[in-house]
Amino acid sequence: MIYLDYQATTPLAPEARDAMLRWLDGPEGTGFGNPHSSHRMGRQAAAAVELARDRVAALFPAGGRVIFTSGATEALNLAIRGSGKGGSVSVSAIEHAAVLDTAKTLREGEGRGHVLNVSKEGQCNTAQDVPDDVRLIAVMQVNNEIGTIQPTIDWHRKAKENNALFLIDAVQAYGRIEVTGADMIAVCAHKIHGPKGVGALWVRDGIELEEQQTGGGQEANARSGTLSPALIAGFGAAAELAAEQRGADIEHVENLWHRARELFADWELNGSEEARYRGNLNIRRNGLDVNRLMSECREVMFSAGSACASGSGRTSHVLKAIGLSDKQAKNSIRLGWGRYTSVDEIEQAAAAINAAAKDQEL
Repeated sequence: MIYLDYQATTPLAPEARDAMLRWLDGPEGTGFGNPHSSHRMGRQAAAAVELARDRVAALFPAGGRVIFTSGATEALNLAIRGSGKGGSVSVSAIEHAAVLDTAKTLREGEGRGHVLNVSKEGQCNTAQDVPDDVRLIAVMQVNNEIGTIQPTIDWHRKAKENNALFLIDAVQAYGRIEVTGADMIAVCAHKIHGPKGVGALWVRDGIELEEQQTGGGQEANARSGTLSPALIAGFGAAAELAAEQRGADIEHVENLWHRARELFADWELNGSEEARYRGNLNIRRNGLDVNRLMSECREVMFSAGSACASGSGRTSHVLKAIGLSDKQAKNSIRLGWGRYTSVDEIEQAAAAINAAAKDQEL
């Protein structure tokens, strides 16, 4: 099988797997301790958590703290719901459902939501108004469906001008490109070759959050629940590896992008070609039956859209937001690659996909 769905999840790095094993049972079965216990096994587990916290924090801007969560969805909810009450929340039209649906819930419940438009290139620029009472603006750094890079530095500046907080969903950016400044940044481990089930919210110093998941307040009274040393250690190892290999990873992804663009030259590109993370290729072909294509290319793992909405039957809100018709959106596929993808795999996948697509034209 050829795996080209890196926006949905990434293969677990061997280094992350090795880091996790120590805290699943460990030497002589002593690595399973609760990191919130005061005995020796607990203190050892807590030390592993703090080492991982430092490694995860190293990929964020200076001047903030890392709160571990179960993933980016929880991190985004904590940021949006926990950062204040009253006022409007402005979010871009191409945000992940974890942001859009949370903002929608606030809007329907208390009339405090606002959606920011994007261009046909898939960028959300600051040449648009925000509500006078805006308290939070959320714009993702790299879009998960079309890979466009957003002007988050400009949005952070605009948020400050409007006395609002600025939140970035950096799930697709963290560990791949530099994460720019914000007041809060949400990430998860499994998009950078770490394990599923763990994420983090980076919070700028001086910002206090109201706990949304109450209980023991284990994460600095901002988030309750027993932490998993194994998952967090895997996250930390993946973050450390991403920092060490970022230059090589970027060059590798860029090379794969250019080869893929050659191989899919007769397909239409969705979103900007320039302001884009090069590990995401979202393309379309008129008249394409994507379900049939995926059935005929079962050895190639790729997506018909965001994995988080697969099976919903809904047209991609991202592709509609950049001006595509329902038909064009349903003629689109997404290919994603990264550290462990080879040029040969790209070439084999392109041969299979192009042959199956051309068969549909006969």
